[in-house]
Amino acid sequence: MRTIGLLGGMSWESSAHYYRLINQAVRERLGGMHSAASVMVSVDFAEIEALQHAGDWDALTERMIAAARQAEAGGAELLLVCTNTMHRMADAVQAAIGIPLLHIADPVGSAIAAQGLAKVGLLGTAFTMEQPFLRNRLAQRHGLEVIVPEAADRQDVHRIIYDELVRGIVTEESRATYRAIMARLAAAGAQAIILGCTEIMLLVREEDSSVPLFDTTALHALAAVDMALAQGAA
Repeated sequence: MRTIGLLGGMSWESSAHYYRLINQAVRERLGGMHSAASVMVSVDFAEIEALQHAGDWDALTERMIAAARQAEAGGAELLLVCTNTMHRMADAVQAAIGIPLLHIADPVGSAIAAQGLAKVGLLGTAFTMEQPFLRNRLAQRHGLEVIVPEAADRQDVHRIIYDELVRGIVTEESRATYRAIMARLAAAGAQAIILGCTEIMLLVREEDSSVPLFDTTALHALAAVDMALAQGAA
């Protein structure tokens, strides 16, 4: 079993879910008392969030590279960045370390393509929805057409993530808002919807959408287990 490195704290709510998913999957596959070999470097999200909204992506890249190197020095043999938004600098992080980085877009892109779907909606932070780093990878590597909500809906999706979900706040009002936004994406032709923020799974469920939901958190975590166990279990 290879040691999984986790860059967490963005937010810790979703990072805790990553840890649970990974360990549950290892126990299910190996049985007995098995759990995942892992190391987590968890950052202070208040500092990250401030830099995100200031648009200081250079400083954020430096932070992510430093955290990735810390995880590698701590024994990580593969790396997960436990957030969609910070995959904006995934290529720079990968170039700075000597272990493989499992990109969050690839497990979800493969899962969608395997079901024969071609046009998908994307929910996430404004950065993820409006910047091309995730959409382009899904299009170029997995042949997907990716659409995002209209501007007012993007504002609502982003606000609920930062004002509520990263703080562990889940309300029926916000669930109804997301449900309506997902319905509009489906009406615009989305055959499925990507939950492209690692906190969204705290809010919505399959029954909230008329089309399939693909949770990047769960798919990323399970792909990491596949990768960790592919070299043989200890």
